[in-house]
Amino acid sequence: MYPQFKDGFARLFAACAGLRIVVIGHARPDGDCIGSQVALCRLLRARGVDAVCCNPDPVPRRIAFVVADTPFVTLEAALAESREAIFVDCADRKRASAPFADAFPAPLGNIDHHLSNPGYARINLVDTASAAGAEIIAGLAQDAGLAFDSVTAMALYVGISTDTGQFRFAATTERTFRLAAALVAAGAEPARAGFELYEQETFGKLQLLQRFLASLETCADGRVCIGLLPEGIYAETGTNTEDAEGLVDHARSIAGVEIGALIEVRDGAIKGSLRAKDASFRVDQVAALFHGGGHACAAGLNVKDESLDTFLPRLRAALVARVEAVQAARASLSP
Repeated sequence: MYPQFKDGFARLFAACAGLRIVVIGHARPDGDCIGSQVALCRLLRARGVDAVCCNPDPVPRRIAFVVADTPFVTLEAALAESREAIFVDCADRKRASAPFADAFPAPLGNIDHHLSNPGYARINLVDTASAAGAEIIAGLAQDAGLAFDSVTAMALYVGISTDTGQFRFAATTERTFRLAAALVAAGAEPARAGFELYEQETFGKLQLLQRFLASLETCADGRVCIGLLPEGIYAETGTNTEDAEGLVDHARSIAGVEIGALIEVRDGAIKGSLRAKDASFRVDQVAALFHGGGHACAAGLNVKDESLDTFLPRLRAALVARVEAVQAARASLSP
């Protein structure tokens, strides 16, 4: 599955022998983040390595079922035990927050699939063609002939299925399905994963969705759609940031829309998610204009010390410029 990483993965596991390891994921963790952490931690522990997981934010309610007995600790506990770090699903160390980046300036490992990942660890296993970090870990484990239990299989399956939009996104390949099939054979349960992830919504989440849909506006002749979550909306609806997961996909799903955006004002900052229907739109490059990054089709941004009144026109202009540039490039290639 990943012949280019065979030696690197062997070196990473060999380097972990005799060490205490902490597997670190990003802030506001999603299914791929938690699934990758749980799986890698369990693969290491199955081989006698003292490994734990750590995140700056709690495991989301709807993803908690994949954790089982996998140990999660605080940053303070990981530092007190002098653990070496392996980052997963983090385009850079600051994706796990500044305290984590400061605590682990030279991590042992980095397993990721983001385009903007610079290779910041001693051992870097970064494949930007993969649909998920969990896909990389599943493939590496299969290549190495590692057996894993049903909890590990479920964690990897959830990571792959969520980051592929239930196997709908463009990054989904034959390899993705082959690995998913192997994970089901190893004990992953697609029906349970679907139930836990998509059929356990709270009433507050639906109210949040209602407010987001009511805010949608389009520009660039309907090719860009932007929705807003104002300051205080989580308290008003009895929800939290976890409940905003997936809302941006509703903006992208509209016919004719090429890029969907969710913008929220929270804790004095403006945060956003960008989603494109096609990799040619490179929303990671748009996000980079606003202190963000990510994938060609999925990226995030974070802006401080700016009002929504000045930010939104800048974002609209950047998104309109991007879709017009892609349209012009396509037109130039037409016969």
